[in-house]
Amino acid sequence: AVEVDDAPTIVRFPKGPPPDDITAVDHLRGVDVLLRSGVHDVLVVGVGSMAATAVDVGQRLVAQGIGATVVDPRWVKPVNPVLLDLAAHHRLVVSIEDNGRVGGVGATMLQALVDAGVTTPFRFHGIPQEFLAHAKRATILERTGLTAQAIARQIVEDVTALDTSPAELVAEHLEER
Repeated sequence: AVEVDDAPTIVRFPKGPPPDDITAVDHLRGVDVLLRSGVHDVLVVGVGSMAATAVDVGQRLVAQGIGATVVDPRWVKPVNPVLLDLAAHHRLVVSIEDNGRVGGVGATMLQALVDAGVTTPFRFHGIPQEFLAHAKRATILERTGLTAQAIARQIVEDVTALDTSPAELVAEHLEER
């Protein structure tokens, strides 16, 4: 952002100590690939300071037998076309950001995917649009479900639902009654 002189830019710094550097396993035209398990089940997009959480989520998914690709886009708007291509080749796309969900990166990505005709299911994790009680960053992330454990648990449920036929879902619903 410091070297850009022909467009507006912003650099966000979260409160607290900076996360450790994460070494990318690959670079794809402006997108750092932080983890790649080989199987294209879930694309996890970690934005900014949430990249480390995204890697943790990806590792948890791989441990559960779910393939994961974790990426960190170097910029968020406009959406890098590489993300659209990656999304089209995965079964589920998940974005993780410590920004508001409404008007955030996840919402922007979802709109870009729809505009590009990419039909991969999409889930975004971010801060809900509501007043939050004052607390330390870690506490707020925990309260809003933005921990690696909570996000990975939700993704496992989402992938399981993708693998479940509509008839099986109806049968499960009827059994619960």
